[in-house]
Amino acid sequence: MVIITLTDIHAHTSAISALGMQLRSCDLVLLSGDITHFGHKKEMAAMIGLIRSFNPMVYAVSGNCDYPDAEQFLTDENICLNGLKKEFQGYAFYGLSGSLPCPGKTPNEYSEEEFEVFLRGLAFPHGLPQIMLSHQPPYDTLNDQVSPGVHVGSKSIRKFIEEQQPLICFTGHIHEGKGIDHIGKTAIVNPGPAGRGSYVLTEISNGQIKRLELAQPFRG
Repeated sequence: MVIITLTDIHAHTSAISALGMQLRSCDLVLLSGDITHFGHKKEMAAMIGLIRSFNPMVYAVSGNCDYPDAEQFLTDENICLNGLKKEFQGYAFYGLSGSLPCPGKTPNEYSEEEFEVFLRGLAFPHGLPQIMLSHQPPYDTLNDQVSPGVHVGSKSIRKFIEEQQPLICFTGHIHEGKGIDHIGKTAIVNPGPAGRGSYVLTEISNGQIKRLELAQPFRG
């Protein structure tokens, strides 16, 4: 299976259009939040419609810059992974929307305690290979650094990953945190802002990562 993962699109439609060929060629598109830029249902519908015009197979979580009714659109379309598990081609997908409180108030924020409650509902016995989609990155990784040595990730998400050990956790939120890191056996991947042309291509087979490639940004 080939997956294209995008995060932090922030309603940059030109960047999505520029990725049309890549989106058409993959089996699944994952969206790790901030699909709109402080958008509501109408804006989310437009973004998802554009992405689906290239590839109809999409799973998503919302970000801290997506309003609750924007996430409701994802739920109504049966593509939301927030607090949910879905099976696709022999893999278990699940996700977590929103972020920890930000310096400036945003529409979709949660406390560590609220994240813990959501995560308890996602834990399940090991069976199918698992792929996690979380807008908020886990604590103390390359992917949650806003400056050298300054980490703003979630400790509850990190604990969940340490215990559950999904194959991959795709994340976003921290634009400076583009890159690939690991927590145990789990690859932690922040593709970088799709609004700036970043994405990650993943190829998985027989429960193993065969290819994990960060794209070079282009001007969308």
